[in-house]
Amino acid sequence: MNETVAFAAAAGDKAARYAELVPQLRALVDGEPDLVANLANAAAALKECITAASWVGFYVMRGGELVLGPFQGKVACVRIALGRGVCGTAAAERRTLVVPDVDEFPGHIACDAGSRSEIVVPIVVGDRVVAVLDVDSYDRAAFDDEDARGLTQVCDVIASLSW
Repeated sequence: MNETVAFAAAAGDKAARYAELVPQLRALVDGEPDLVANLANAAAALKECITAASWVGFYVMRGGELVLGPFQGKVACVRIALGRGVCGTAAAERRTLVVPDVDEFPGHIACDAGSRSEIVVPIVVGDRVVAVLDVDSYDRAAFDDEDARGLTQVCDVIASLSW
């Protein structure tokens, strides 16, 4: 198993960084059956890859709500109801949300008052949302369609884990 995650692509070349991340992530989780260990390593790899990220983590579906899972960054909200905030909305609507300015998102949950933008990608296995990947930034408009494409590929790898 490859335990080293490194990025040769320049920080500004998002597409190249995601192209490097996806196979590294596959190698990182290959043969490891423990979901928590895999999510923890994925969060760490994503934090290294996404230079604008202030927080990267997973919220896992438990009992009809999202519960904090492995992450990198400051302490975070523990439980999020479906349909509430960016994470709960992305999970309820089963779609990626790119939020350039969190202050303009109705019902945004400010776990870290410094966050200015966010992207949330649902992780779907079969016909159910099992988790969401949440990435925050202290910069406004830090995320775009390139991040949405790259993180969707990441979430495809995560969806293949033992849920």
